[in-house]
Amino acid sequence: QVQLVESGGGLVQPGGSLRLSCAPSTSISNFYIMGWYRQVPGKQRELVATITSGDSTNIADSVKGRFTISRNKNMVYLQMNGLKPEDTAVYYCTASDYDVRGSPVDYWGQGTQVIVSS
Repeated sequence: QVQLVESGGGLVQPGGSLRLSCAPSTSISNFYIMGWYRQVPGKQRELVATITSGDSTNIADSVKGRFTISRNKNMVYLQMNGLKPEDTAVYYCTASDYDVRGSPVDYWGQGTQVIVSS
């Protein structure tokens, strides 16, 4: 079973920065896409950013210009700059690969809390 372990969350003041990291338990090259979602209580989980195996990225409009996603052979990162109180949420790492039948399989981490507050 694939595991995704997030780290880097915490409390930060408005305007500050955090970098979230996601470490999969298997080779990162196995996934055709990885990304970050976030969720606040009472709301649906929303896409923040994704990165494909070819390093194409997609960034949500709400964080474009402030957040960037990147990866190396071991980790996926979410660099968050210019944080706002509305960025407060639990952030989840996600990854997708294919099963033996060629069907997509999604994996999720446990989440890491980000709180933006003065």
